[in-house]
Amino acid sequence: MFAIIEAAGWPIWFIIIASVFALAIIGERLWTLRQSAVAPRSLLQQVIEEYRQHGVTREMLARLNQNSVLGQILAAGMLNTNSSREVMKDAIEEAGRAAAKELDRFLTSLGTIATASPLLGLFGTVIGMIEIFGAQSPTGTNPAQLAHGISVALYNTAFGIFVAIPSLIFYRYFRAKVDAMVVEMELQALKLVEIVHGEREA
Repeated sequence: MFAIIEAAGWPIWFIIIASVFALAIIGERLWTLRQSAVAPRSLLQQVIEEYRQHGVTREMLARLNQNSVLGQILAAGMLNTNSSREVMKDAIEEAGRAAAKELDRFLTSLGTIATASPLLGLFGTVIGMIEIFGAQSPTGTNPAQLAHGISVALYNTAFGIFVAIPSLIFYRYFRAKVDAMVVEMELQALKLVEIVHGEREA
């Protein structure tokens, strides 16, 4: 592996650093965007049942805030159950905006890596081409320098594309997942508002 890095020249280190950041972001987002950590499927029903039995308690709010992202949104709504429908809905929307921003964390960076990696590869290609032209001299061609220039050009192009493809795939996947989760949480929060204010049964 080190021989490949050496053959690719110093421009490859920019791509390697980008790949490390991409892997770190992908791993962190895979862990953070789990369904159980963002919007557990049975949480709303549990909240409704506890509210009907015991009302809003400090213990309930503390559990919700520690439960998940959806729990934090529902807790913001439950704090305003004695207020009007509009006030409760506004509180939920404010918590929802903060939650959406948290779910979006690092996705812009991942998208930037996906876009920049081929450009970094192109930069390495240009450096390799400079070395290739530098191998030409009035006395002839330096085969070693020519071979190294070709290696730099090709390896950087390949590595840049190699980093960009999975970064772009995961960026699109996370982007779609976050959008779907935000919509799901909005629907569940709206359902809670309607149930608390007697506009629907369940």
